[in-house]
Amino acid sequence: MPIATDPLSRIFFALADPTRRAMLERLAAGPQTVGELAAPFAVSRPAISQHLGVLEEAGLIERTRQGQWRSCALRPEGLDDAEAWVAEHRAAWQSRFDRLDEALAGLTGGALPTTGDDATHGRDASEA
Repeated sequence: MPIATDPLSRIFFALADPTRRAMLERLAAGPQTVGELAAPFAVSRPAISQHLGVLEEAGLIERTRQGQWRSCALRPEGLDDAEAWVAEHRAAWQSRFDRLDEALAGLTGGALPTTGDDATHGRDASEA
């Protein structure tokens, strides 16, 4: 299966890896050199470079070079597309769940079972 190249897919691909998510969390505290960023991870320098490349391609970080030092900084606006997609779909999903609740309430005469202990044990609160 070919890797998707649209911006939203790149963002979700970048976020799919726990090492890259951990790197983003570390960068949330402020810019770091590549060495500082790589320190807690038990992976090779080439692997770190690949992870950083994925994050940069997704627009989530910015890499700069000053002399021999390479540093990385978080680009929080890189998450804007993913945030908008999630918000849009959350609203649609919530609307569908609301309609499902209404349909179930209609089938049960308006009384939906609760998720508390009394409902799960087949008795109502007055029997407790």
